[in-house]
Amino acid sequence: MTWMARSSLRAFIVIFLLGFSVRVFLLAQVPERRILPNDRMEDTAIATSLVERGEFADPYMFPTGPTAHLPPLVPGILALFWSVFGMGLAGGYAARLFSITAISTLYALVPWFGGRLGLTREAGVLGGIIGSLIVVGAGNGEEIAGLCIGLMAIIFLRRWTSGLGSFGGSFLVGAASGVAYHLQPVLLPVVLGWMTFELWWCQDRRKWLLSGAMVLGMVVACAPWGWRNYRAFDEVFFIRGNLGLELRMGNHEGATGHLEKNVRAIEEYRHPRSNPVEAHMIQELGEAEYMRRAKAEAVDWITANPWDFLLLTASRTAQFWLGPFHQPAIALAVTVLTILALLGAWYSLPGMTLPEQAALLTPLICYPLAYYVIIYMPRYRVPLDWILLLLAGAMVWRWIENPVKGRDPAAS
Repeated sequence: MTWMARSSLRAFIVIFLLGFSVRVFLLAQVPERRILPNDRMEDTAIATSLVERGEFADPYMFPTGPTAHLPPLVPGILALFWSVFGMGLAGGYAARLFSITAISTLYALVPWFGGRLGLTREAGVLGGIIGSLIVVGAGNGEEIAGLCIGLMAIIFLRRWTSGLGSFGGSFLVGAASGVAYHLQPVLLPVVLGWMTFELWWCQDRRKWLLSGAMVLGMVVACAPWGWRNYRAFDEVFFIRGNLGLELRMGNHEGATGHLEKNVRAIEEYRHPRSNPVEAHMIQELGEAEYMRRAKAEAVDWITANPWDFLLLTASRTAQFWLGPFHQPAIALAVTVLTILALLGAWYSLPGMTLPEQAALLTPLICYPLAYYVIIYMPRYRVPLDWILLLLAGAMVWRWIENPVKGRDPAAS
């Protein structure tokens, strides 16, 4: 561990090759029919539409026209690979290898993230190695979102410790954040959390002006897609417009906290990707009106059943941090990771500066907020797993380096 931790580049190469090799080996076991480009899921259906007709459209069971069901970056990336390499196996493997490269890069950077954010590279090496061996399905760019969180955390920490920089630099930070929202809109609360700490912590008299420059950068980056959505739906919303459907999927009569159990628990799964009645409704009403009605239905149910909503929210919150309850083996592993991360935070945070603590903890607090009120899926936590592995690695490294001190807070 010490040999690898002496060089971030060395640790990156070793962990990247490990994670890439594991995932390529598993990819080789996947039947070719599942590798071929297809329209079985929302993101691949939109990508198919982009390749075949040049339209960001038709994510559901039947053609329904323009859509804002998903953010544009992931379907766009898929469509790019399929356009360049074709709609055969070459295109399918190219897209899969891109995803594998992204997740391998994320965990290979954990030692560097650890060194920059106030923890040790050894902790990052341990966390990166474990992460490279864990394979969790990521369907909508969660691995790239994890990279964005790590890089933005370091950028904000640098602003807080080395000066806020110029108007142009702040504008670029905002623009980069705005681009990231097109990957996962739930990154917005994380950036707002960092900006709030910046306004509270920094003494620079220009801080409000520079924060305004960041907001301007976000607006400029988000404006083109926002204009497209306004023209397509005659409505203004942030990046994607399926909140009503997501809210209804998680909050209705007979709902459970987990998507897979929800599908099994009700006779008719009310999602237009798999339910023809719902898909026909979108054809008749249009996507925007359908989402408004779904949201109204969910809000009415929540208002009429506040106690059930609180129980569902508690279940989703618990499963987000402890794993899916209906899969005990996975839940045990996730729970162990979370407990180790809590212990690592308990021992490590007092030795970190307040800006380092804010850079590391803000994503853990802000990123999951939306997922507490909609349906839970294990892949939603993928962007945060590297932080938990880093904190868990800090705890395990203490035990390895000095077992006595590792157990004694006073000695630490």
